[in-house]
Amino acid sequence: MSTTTFAILISGLILLQVAGFAAFGFYRQQIRYRALERPEPDFVPPSALAGVTASPAPAMTTKTAAWPGDREFVVQRRVIEDGNASVCSFYLAPTDGAPLPLYQPGQYLTFRLEIPDPAGGAPTSVVRCYSLSDRPRADMYRVSIKRVPAPPGKPEVPPGIASNYFHDHIQEGARLSVRAPSGHFHLDAESELPIVLIAGGIGLTPLLSILNTLAHRADPREVWLFYGVRNRGEHIMKAHLESLRDTHPELHLHVCYAEPSAADRPGIDYQHQGWIDIRLLQKALHFGRYDFYVCGPPAMMETLVPALSESGVADENIHYESFGPASLTKRRGPVSTTVSDPVAVRFSQSGKTIQWDATSESLLELAEDQGIRVDSGCRAGSCGSCQTRIESGEVTYQQTPDADVKPGHCLLCIATPATDLTLAL
Repeated sequence: MSTTTFAILISGLILLQVAGFAAFGFYRQQIRYRALERPEPDFVPPSALAGVTASPAPAMTTKTAAWPGDREFVVQRRVIEDGNASVCSFYLAPTDGAPLPLYQPGQYLTFRLEIPDPAGGAPTSVVRCYSLSDRPRADMYRVSIKRVPAPPGKPEVPPGIASNYFHDHIQEGARLSVRAPSGHFHLDAESELPIVLIAGGIGLTPLLSILNTLAHRADPREVWLFYGVRNRGEHIMKAHLESLRDTHPELHLHVCYAEPSAADRPGIDYQHQGWIDIRLLQKALHFGRYDFYVCGPPAMMETLVPALSESGVADENIHYESFGPASLTKRRGPVSTTVSDPVAVRFSQSGKTIQWDATSESLLELAEDQGIRVDSGCRAGSCGSCQTRIESGEVTYQQTPDADVKPGHCLLCIATPATDLTLAL
């Protein structure tokens, strides 16, 4: 064989190899595209639910708009998700049968509950936010709610009124008033970076929505899930997580048990003993850039989020969910300052005028201390339930609101008065 013929043969083989890689890449992209366009399976309501007409599942569409105000849903299924029976999933379908709007994986629903008084008095109106815990579907939403007991050693502190109401009283067939999905903690649809999900306890729920969405789309990116609980009894959706790991080679599952029981099997039930910390992340992750999504109890958030930042992770790549008044304050938000001069806060509808002082951390607390009823949910500037019209004056925020605020309104849960203030309450 001549040198020229050999060179031509080698060149041809190289071209065939390049063409093969290109074809594989095109095929992989087509698979991903088709997964994104894949129609949703039907979800037919159980016929045993009286008053709810079973109809074909509506087609998935991105054009379905979010509904205004409250919408009635029916509970189609309840499923216990952990060994301690402290977490229950509620599958919800709209009673009107109309299509549901898609949501961003990681967002939440806002519920308005009328909780009966055991003593026979007037029911208590409560607004609460719970994360959606599954991928978007056209005909069904799912939330997974943990029963909140009284704090250890503090029996005088009441247990979670809303979570216990769900567990004890919301059965299949129950009707609920629900507001459309919202929230700014969600999967970044524009990013193509590998993803690190970090969950503590019930903080798994919004991250599970993200994880299920990525799996359904056959997203080719590598995904790490670090999930921390005390032991197997608290391990939420254990079989489901292990099934995702076994069927999706791009998923790396790291389960941490802080207090494993004698029956918990290292290397099988969990991979690490102890709580999730920055050292574990640095050891497990390859060098590179990632999108981090963090959700968990305040103790975890207050240590892990700053540690990620101090390790050189850019703020734009750290996404985290804040729960409740003890939540981590957003770093990007302005810090409120103490009002130097006396400031009066007037509630025009109730006719009360109160002198502002430092004993109230927010205008929401001030209103509640005065017995003024205010809708509230997240108490962290995310759900928008406490949005109130300002009739005069100005406010400052303890952190940047996540919810969209109408002009001339404020979110009482994260606002303090900057001047004399009149609120439409």
